[in-house]
Amino acid sequence: MCGRFYIDNTPEMQSVAEAMNRSPLLEKFAPSSRVVSRGEIRPSDVAPVIASAKSGRRAVFPMKWGFTGKTMLINARSETAAVRPLFREAWRSHRCAVPASWYDEWEHLVSEDGKKRTGDRFSIRPKGASQAWLCGLYRMESGLPCFVILTREPADQIRFIHDRMPLMLPGEYVDAWIRPDTEPETLLGAAVTDLAYERRGR
Repeated sequence: MCGRFYIDNTPEMQSVAEAMNRSPLLEKFAPSSRVVSRGEIRPSDVAPVIASAKSGRRAVFPMKWGFTGKTMLINARSETAAVRPLFREAWRSHRCAVPASWYDEWEHLVSEDGKKRTGDRFSIRPKGASQAWLCGLYRMESGLPCFVILTREPADQIRFIHDRMPLMLPGEYVDAWIRPDTEPETLLGAAVTDLAYERRGR
């Protein structure tokens, strides 16, 4: 599960934010959508996302977080996206990478009486890295792009926080991931599983 991520003001993130802010697509999202190029990103926000342009080159696009349906869907399971009708086409040819300084997750706890409750909030990212590349899928809704973040089984060191985590790839795999002709299954073995986390309280 991934319900929040954060974009810090590092030079690399700043260049991504500036590229999104130059996009003519931004005018089409306004004024009904909240556009965020830095800081905390929440579901339904418009944020910078990396995808293949029509030219085949890597480009930054503003995209809204969440697929519209009976309820807004912000995540998709990487294990089943290839066969689920809602995600199948995007899995095959509309993949994207979401740049983030880290993502946030709330600890899921079960009390002695069996009731579930939310614990502390944790910030998580690849160990030894200044940012993360969250793997996603995108589609067009009313002529505008929107995305979901793919999830997978959690790494052992954060399993106590939540039973899911975003699918993340090292930066050198991003171009291959977003290419429409790539078989995404061939990249799953490179997923990042060595993570660093910080307890932030509630």
